[in-house]
Amino acid sequence: MTTSIETPIVATTPPVAVASPTAAPPKDNTAFKVLGAISVAHLMNDMIQSILLAIYPMLRDSFQLSFSQIGLITLTYQIAASLLQPCIGFYTDKRPLPYSLPVGMGFTLVGLLLLSVAPSYPFLLMAAVLVGTGSSIFHPESSRVARMASGGQHGLAQSLFQVGGNVGSSLGPLLAALLIIPHGQGSVAWFSLAALFGIMVLIGISRWYAANRWRLKPKQRRDGAAAVLDRRKVGLALGVLAVLVFSKYFYLSSLNSYFTFYLMDKFHLPVRTAQLYLFVFLAAVAVGTVVGGPVGDRIGRKTVIWVSILGVAPFTLMLPYANLFWTAVLVAIIGLVLASAFSAIVVFAQELVPGKVGTIAGLFFGLSFGLGGVGAAVLGNLADATSIGFVYKVCSFLPLLGMVAAFLPDMGRRKVAPTRA
Repeated sequence: MTTSIETPIVATTPPVAVASPTAAPPKDNTAFKVLGAISVAHLMNDMIQSILLAIYPMLRDSFQLSFSQIGLITLTYQIAASLLQPCIGFYTDKRPLPYSLPVGMGFTLVGLLLLSVAPSYPFLLMAAVLVGTGSSIFHPESSRVARMASGGQHGLAQSLFQVGGNVGSSLGPLLAALLIIPHGQGSVAWFSLAALFGIMVLIGISRWYAANRWRLKPKQRRDGAAAVLDRRKVGLALGVLAVLVFSKYFYLSSLNSYFTFYLMDKFHLPVRTAQLYLFVFLAAVAVGTVVGGPVGDRIGRKTVIWVSILGVAPFTLMLPYANLFWTAVLVAIIGLVLASAFSAIVVFAQELVPGKVGTIAGLFFGLSFGLGGVGAAVLGNLADATSIGFVYKVCSFLPLLGMVAAFLPDMGRRKVAPTRA
């Protein structure tokens, strides 16, 4: 009787089947499609928000508002847009909430619809709260998405994300001048279509976010710059950045909230023409935002911050004394230079406190909104007590606070080769 020896089945099993621990990890490339999508969502979000600011002249006439009441609308909106942001960022650093993004845009949508039918001043304030709450939910998590998709090019990613918001902010006054001012308050409701489109985009981003949580894992800095800073130095650096944000956004609030009134008062321009000049300023802000992040990746964020804040001072000091032509030129330069700072500030702060992307983004976005709101209220009261021209003379000195950037630590620089997902 012949016996046959059978080959064991395990002998034919390929080694790769049991070698999964040695499989290559996913590549952390720059996801430009995601960055583009989150930038578009940011455009929709900030365009809707800027519409509230752009229709102030119409609201003033319809509801017989003073500058102080206009400033209170801005303050109400900015407080809602600022106080929640650090809390949401802190929570989502521990428990990411990918689908909070479309929820935030939903709040903005409801606020926009209420703004279109508000019958009295208290309803305007309520609409401002809802729009601000939507912004508060949107910014920390969307900033996290930008960093997740950066592939190491953090300044570039933050700039691409931020420029969407700046483009949206610049489009708001232009669309308000063309569509809302001629047709009245009810026409604001048409912009709910932009909010609905933003919700659709954010649902797609949320799916990518949920599927790519592995990108949230903190990575060691190659230059180790943050490791040599103790808590006291980190706290001092964050305090310096807060002063710079104060300087930047207090000055910006004078332009965002009152520039149209300044042009109408000094040069006797009609509302629609004045809003076109505001569009020039906001478009320059969008361009400056694109430049600031990638330049900071290459030459160092401290240098960008220093030049952006302090470097704009000569132009702000000249602005109150310029004629109409030079006013347009100066505000374009101011917007271009001053806007390049924020992306650098946010990424600089995130490098100071590694692993707290949401907390830092929420803190600095919230701080910028809050200071902008306080600035609008303070400057509105100052304009009522003096004149709108005096406000611009006082604010022209604010960029001189950029000198405190000298106290920021040197974080080094790191060249990153661009990659694509």
